[in-house]
Amino acid sequence: MNKCEKRKRLLVDEKKRDQGKKTDNGGMRQCKGWSVVLLVLLGLGALAQKLPTRDEGLFQMQIRDKSMFHDSSVVPDGAEISGYLFRDTPKRYYFVVEEDNTPLSVTVTPCDAPLEWKLTLQELPEEASGEGSGEPEPLDQQKQQVTVDEGTELFTYKGNDVESYVATSTPSGLYQLELLSTEKDSNFKVYATTTPESDQPYPELPYDPRVDVTALGRTTVTLAWKPTPTGSLMGQPVQYCVVINKEHNFKSMCAAEAKISTDDAFMLAPKPGRDFSPFDFAHFGFVPSDSGFGKDRGLTSNKISRAYAAKPKTSDIQKVCIGNKNIFTVSDLKPDTQYYFDVFAVNSATNTSTAYVGTFARTKEEARQKTVELKDGKVSDVFIKRKGSKFLRFAPVSSHQRVTLFVHTCLDAVQVQVRRDGKLLLSQNVEGVRQFQLRGKPKAKYLIRLRGSRKGASTLKMLATTRPSSKQPFPSLPEDTRIKAFDKLRTCSSATVAWLGTQDRNKYCIYRKEVADNYGEEQRRREQNQCAGPETRRKSEKVLCKYFHSPNLQKAVTTETITGLEPGKTYLLDVYVVGHSGHSVKYQSKLVKTRKYC
Repeated sequence: MNKCEKRKRLLVDEKKRDQGKKTDNGGMRQCKGWSVVLLVLLGLGALAQKLPTRDEGLFQMQIRDKSMFHDSSVVPDGAEISGYLFRDTPKRYYFVVEEDNTPLSVTVTPCDAPLEWKLTLQELPEEASGEGSGEPEPLDQQKQQVTVDEGTELFTYKGNDVESYVATSTPSGLYQLELLSTEKDSNFKVYATTTPESDQPYPELPYDPRVDVTALGRTTVTLAWKPTPTGSLMGQPVQYCVVINKEHNFKSMCAAEAKISTDDAFMLAPKPGRDFSPFDFAHFGFVPSDSGFGKDRGLTSNKISRAYAAKPKTSDIQKVCIGNKNIFTVSDLKPDTQYYFDVFAVNSATNTSTAYVGTFARTKEEARQKTVELKDGKVSDVFIKRKGSKFLRFAPVSSHQRVTLFVHTCLDAVQVQVRRDGKLLLSQNVEGVRQFQLRGKPKAKYLIRLRGSRKGASTLKMLATTRPSSKQPFPSLPEDTRIKAFDKLRTCSSATVAWLGTQDRNKYCIYRKEVADNYGEEQRRREQNQCAGPETRRKSEKVLCKYFHSPNLQKAVTTETITGLEPGKTYLLDVYVVGHSGHSVKYQSKLVKTRKYC
């Protein structure tokens, strides 16, 4: 222990005894500078850090207690701290190097925005300003003494890169780190150490730190990178995290996390001059009162407001941590889209990270499909693979006021999108039979996109025409194509049903089929092709065919009694409406059961 340290200890002992004795003025002149520095950093009664060596057990205990350094101006030796900057409001951090020829490393990591920061060596006062009474001066006066002189500037930087100041030998003294954000309020991280050779807090990058794209598809990209020596050679716990987004590469993990979500980033700090934020009250369960100070801090009497920035819209950025693998395939991407990929090596024990050199790639385009040309008034059969899509084009040769689009799905539902000269006119899921009336436009062209079901392949019939309904190959249909059965008219051998018609005279054919009692709607949909016409039915299943229409749509309804049924049996009834050109459409099937006892 040198003379200076012995005299500092004597000074502390004399302060505790509070005897008011005079101390050695010569010793005060030599040690007053260090006393001022330590009081500035730690406050009255705090213990100074001994640099460059340290009590490792005490250090580990301190860095686990994050509250020791929360909102403090002290930079601990060998631990990464997080901070917050208000725009255009500088913030200063201090630490002491007690011995000459000490190595020093300071690393600053910007998160949300570029930072300006500088490192200076402050001049220490050589003499005490008091009479050596042993009583320390007020803390504000001591800070003013230290910070009056701007000191010697050692290093400056401006930007959003992770930047470090490294020196193998530095003089003893008080070091000041000043940070400034001129763009917006921002988060940052700071790490300082006097033992850089042994600490190695950040995972080391390999000799080739680039991320390579090894495979590229329409919805997938495979990435590969060389492992960090920190995990393989030094045995430290390291995992890799991959960040994917559409905007740009990130230079640090905290920059990516700040972009992902404001909830995952830091809490907004209170306004300058306040020593608390609204979150402090909500976090501990205190409900604010109706007083003015509660409202001023963003709290209401009925609801606690969280002191977070408004959550942005759903972002396309995502982070995936994959353990110690150095090959990863990103899936569920969009075709023909550019993505940016970043890989970070993360020390699992300290949560510090190092960024690889990111990359970017554009996924492959979707295979261009042949567009099917629809002819006016002609029925087209369309087949769509499971989860696939088809494009159809309709270009009327003459002027037209409207276009009638007829869609008849045979199996599962199909999504239909129609655009006229690029403008979206229609987007609906269609199951069964649907007819759409679209407003026409001279020389307009229509692009129809059909998207298949996730369950299986889809087949359908498609008709587009500008002709009047009387000349269409498909029969006209009512809006409701259900068959109604009258329960009170059921007998042991008959069933009475009704269905709606239209103003056009059409032919209707009724068919029956006996099915099992447990025959359900799902089974019916699986077994039957809705586009199959009456020509596919057995002759024994036919009940009758008849023509029907009504000038008054309110009265366009017809009934039929089906006879010759057996008691207690279940039957599947179908009604087909047949158009002038022979194309038919089946109404929704109906299950009926005859009475068992009459």
